Amino acid sequence: MIPRVRAPELPQNYSWLNTDKPLSLKQFKGRVVILDFWTYCCINCLHILPNLKYLEKKYKDSLTVIGVHSAKFDNEKEIENIRQAILRYDVEHPVVVDSSFRIWEEYAVRAWPTLIIIDPEGYVIGQISGEGNRDTLDELIQKLIQQHQDKGTINFQELSLTLEKQRQPLITPLAFPGKVLATPTGLFIADSGHHRLIMSSFDGEILHLIGTGKSGLTDGAFNEAQFFAPQGMAYDAENQILYVADTENHTLRRVDLKRQVVEAIAGTGEQSRNIHPHGGAGLETALNSPWDLVKVGNTLFIAMAGPHQIWEMDLETGIVKTYAGTGAEACVDGSLTESAFAQPSGISNNGQELYIADSEVSSIRGVGIVEPYQVRTVCGSGGLFGFGDVDGQGEDVRLQHCLAVEYAQNFLWVADTYNHKIKLVSPSTGNCQTVLGDGTSGLQDGQGKNTRFFEPSGLSVLSSHLYIADTNNHAIRCVDLDTFKVTTLEFLGLCAHKFIIINRRGAEDTEEER
Repeated sequence: MIPRVRAPELPQNYSWLNTDKPLSLKQFKGRVVILDFWTYCCINCLHILPNLKYLEKKYKDSLTVIGVHSAKFDNEKEIENIRQAILRYDVEHPVVVDSSFRIWEEYAVRAWPTLIIIDPEGYVIGQISGEGNRDTLDELIQKLIQQHQDKGTINFQELSLTLEKQRQPLITPLAFPGKVLATPTGLFIADSGHHRLIMSSFDGEILHLIGTGKSGLTDGAFNEAQFFAPQGMAYDAENQILYVADTENHTLRRVDLKRQVVEAIAGTGEQSRNIHPHGGAGLETALNSPWDLVKVGNTLFIAMAGPHQIWEMDLETGIVKTYAGTGAEACVDGSLTESAFAQPSGISNNGQELYIADSEVSSIRGVGIVEPYQVRTVCGSGGLFGFGDVDGQGEDVRLQHCLAVEYAQNFLWVADTYNHKIKLVSPSTGNCQTVLGDGTSGLQDGQGKNTRFFEPSGLSVLSSHLYIADTNNHAIRCVDLDTFKVTTLEFLGLCAHKFIIINRRGAEDTEEER
């Protein structure tokens, strides 16, 4: 008989979020407990959050999920940054900050994400790594509940928690804007946390609000359409069409500004589990977290973060398919079919090459779209753990989870997201230099390096101005490229949509309309 292993107790002297006091496994005796070992940069970790939310709601009186945040990047060890991630991804279970990897080691965890299942008597009965295991977990939880009901060792009760979103509700006009796109027609903003798109003039006048502000997947008129954490955009000025990476819906959407309607053009609404190169008709092919877009001629190139690939969509035929990347999470240069990426999250081009912000290897990659169709690393270490904050040349450069890249006038602007900086890279030499930001998170206008950002993740250049989606500051920043002066844009009359916070007991805590 295999000996049962009692679950090691959680440390009480660590920082906890989504609860007003430290929690112990002892107090959850009689409940099924799942420990979710995660780090907020990781796309696989983000993919399992909806599954955990589903299970938490289904078994609210008998299941407790506890997030164990064991950070990969230095920036992810900061309590405030983890709090922002909890708000951004609407995490509703308690989270303990395991910055020293003590809990990780006590439970012999080896990969993100890993789920540890603990039975109502406090024994570890299973471990699952990776994503896509909702049905397996569902069956296991049902079985455990039945077993312990029969033994009389289950304790049905609903828990009450004080969530970060109750303490710090999102009432800013923008919420975690992921990407920004400057066009001669106006400024497009992916207001990701509010699940909508905004079109404004450059002096802050709102021209269109696209989407209801409630997460969903609904086509139709601008005031009826729904998105789910939209990110990158590409604009067809001739036809007044905006293409959108509707990231958490795993779809691509087309926004017709003349007709003022939104429609899906690729994806089924379900996350693809196929990481191998493949393709098919747009609306029949499942996608996996499309994060950014660029239009080259009649082709839409897609930074597909989930399967670590670059995809393409032929806008004439509607066919969508893998363009580059084997699906392995790595940094491998070479031909399109040999190459590998690691959560590509930003994309730009100069007509000859695509430029990719390859976030999990903290590198900038080049992908040929003309012969010889090669993939190369422009700068960065190319390793999954080769990150830091070092300017310099080529492989000596260290970035930290870069999420955006923008080609303009023979240079690449890079959002070095977790270093809270904007850097300038030469695509030909690989030279990389910090231009904006002092490396400390904050909101500070000014000039050059005498400025501050907070996890910037979107960039767009139009004539002599650079626009920045300053994600955790819930702001759009504008840089005069002649002087490097940074200002924060104000949007006239832009409101956060009405929202209501429901606490775990079902009572209404607050209602705000700003």
